Amino acid sequence: MIWLETITYRTKSIRRIHHPERHLMTFLTRRILPLILSALAATSAAQTTSTGISIPNMDPAVRPGDDFYLYANGGYIARTKLPADRSSIGVFSVLADRSSEQVASIINDAAKSNAPAGSNERKIADLYHSYMDTAAIESHGLTALKPHLDAIAAIHTPRELAHALGLTLRADVDALNFTNFHTANIFGLWVAPSFNDPEHYAPYLLQGGIQLPNRDYYLDDSAPIKIIRAKYQNHVGAMFSLAGLTEPDVRAARVVALETAIAKQHLSLADSEDIHKANNPWHPADFTAKAPGLDWPEFFRAAGLDKQTTFIVWQPSAFTGEAALVASQPLEAWKDLLAYHLIEAYSPGISKALADETFFFFGTALTGATEQRPRNIRGDILVSVVLGDPVGQLYVKRFFSPEAKAQAEALVANLIAAFRARLESITWMASATKKEAITKLGTLKVSVGYPDHWRSYTGYDVSPNNLFTNFWKFGLFDYHYSIDRIGKPVDRKEWCMTPQTVNAVNLPLNNGLNFPAAILQPPFFDPKGPAAHNYGAIGTVIGHEISHTFDSEGAAFDSMGRVRNWWTPEDLAHFNTVTAALAAQFDTYTPFPDLHIKGRQTLGENIADVAGVAAAYDAFHASLNGAAAPKVGDFTGDQQFFIAFAQNWGSVTRDGALRQQVLSDPHAPGQYRALTVRNEDGWYPAFDIQPTDKLYLAPNDRVRIW
Repeated sequence: MIWLETITYRTKSIRRIHHPERHLMTFLTRRILPLILSALAATSAAQTTSTGISIPNMDPAVRPGDDFYLYANGGYIARTKLPADRSSIGVFSVLADRSSEQVASIINDAAKSNAPAGSNERKIADLYHSYMDTAAIESHGLTALKPHLDAIAAIHTPRELAHALGLTLRADVDALNFTNFHTANIFGLWVAPSFNDPEHYAPYLLQGGIQLPNRDYYLDDSAPIKIIRAKYQNHVGAMFSLAGLTEPDVRAARVVALETAIAKQHLSLADSEDIHKANNPWHPADFTAKAPGLDWPEFFRAAGLDKQTTFIVWQPSAFTGEAALVASQPLEAWKDLLAYHLIEAYSPGISKALADETFFFFGTALTGATEQRPRNIRGDILVSVVLGDPVGQLYVKRFFSPEAKAQAEALVANLIAAFRARLESITWMASATKKEAITKLGTLKVSVGYPDHWRSYTGYDVSPNNLFTNFWKFGLFDYHYSIDRIGKPVDRKEWCMTPQTVNAVNLPLNNGLNFPAAILQPPFFDPKGPAAHNYGAIGTVIGHEISHTFDSEGAAFDSMGRVRNWWTPEDLAHFNTVTAALAAQFDTYTPFPDLHIKGRQTLGENIADVAGVAAAYDAFHASLNGAAAPKVGDFTGDQQFFIAFAQNWGSVTRDGALRQQVLSDPHAPGQYRALTVRNEDGWYPAFDIQPTDKLYLAPNDRVRIW
């Protein structure tokens, strides 16, 4: 994926999108968070109706060879003021706002329709109403929470603790499609095609147990992170107090100490991204032998997985370490952690006070936003996330025409053709490796706009006036949907995003791509717009997703989605050398004096950017059929192409949100992704880039991969 600007969780897509109300259930949002259109906005973000590059967004006073990002986006950055309810806004906001408005119209129509009970429209209307009915939330929330807190308080033995921990397991991680490698629950489940049998679904288990964005927030000793930790402990205490529990400060200290101990067991994001460390099949007996301390049979019994014979454990050392903590840490600390995580996850369904406190920390202290989005917008987001396919079915009928789908598919085909030509012309790759690469590209399954079939929500009952119950039921509904697929044949046409999502994704285990309808609109894609802009904007997005098929992660999978080394040793050594140079290039970028971009952590996305720009540039020139591209103002076709790419990443971000991204996201911030052009030979003559310019790279220093 490519991230786009903001905040908290990760996606292997073109962008990562932050949930403005992160507390809309941890277990719910960690899986579907990238579907939420949120913290991005502002009508001033970019042009909304005109096509082509936005000249007013540029700053001609900046020399393109010194800071190409500011050259392309300086005007936009100078005039854009962050609203109080945003931690970041960017050019993607044009589509995010448009899609949000479109979804709102669908929800409003459903609310007025008086649709029959059990229909998708009625579920949409009832879920929205349950979120908007604040009086009902205040009336039912704490009452609904109490039995769950009582059950936690009644834990007295290690076996009962294991049972309670097993009950928390949810389908709330996704290692490859959304790069979510941990959960707030002690462990997370992801059901996906097996590494070793790609024709059938298998259960993957990933590390968990912490609420802050990642392990660095517990272990980093820099001053800004220390301040965040202190505020976090105060927040945990406030949540206990607002939920009516005694000794809130004592409980908070125990929770933060336990989460810190858990964080020490976690693998880093960079290590979690290493596919070669992730394929660890464990049988039930292996858990007891390799990760003693937790009553694993009771854990799996509570989770409904006691009949499962094999799991793939993504981070074995974390499982060993966390299981040991179950035995070594005080039982009361684990009970406090379970209680706090429950309160945090369900806070919007419990009370306004709890929801506001969660926003105060995760919205204000962590990322800098000082106001929440209007409640109706948050309600629209919630419905679009929870009822993604029911909303999506209505979305494509209303907002995505067959003609738009056909034109977008043609553009994708052009990009694939350009990528194939690049593969065929590679000189450093042995013929056997090249043949495998071309085969993989040829079997790439591309879906544009929306899926061929829709997920049924028949088993999800929605109450019009009990938000807590709706959250609880959806978590179980989604979980059982996942575990029911274990061992069944893989549906290669399944989507992991909804049509109303402004994003795109590469699916390594399916060898597929999804391009949702919502991103295939102006200013990213306009069939009537200049080819230079279309290929520089949406074309580089498409090229990015195609190239994920061969990035540092995708290169580990063959054409069937199986983890298999199809490289010669020499080819793999060349690939690793070149990509290491790209990692080193990004290591030099420093958004803060004490913090630089993590080149290894962001490597897969940076590879995809380099290759995506190169393929889109080739496809753009091929589309001209030998003719010259028309100018826009004084800008040539090549200039428009590169400016369009850089303008994809124009944004304004608060320091807290930017720091969080650097620490916890596999995507580099947009201002550095725009500098990918340094590695493209065509950029240099287009803007007369000279060796004296700050961004100049000598030809031998430019990273060329595909």
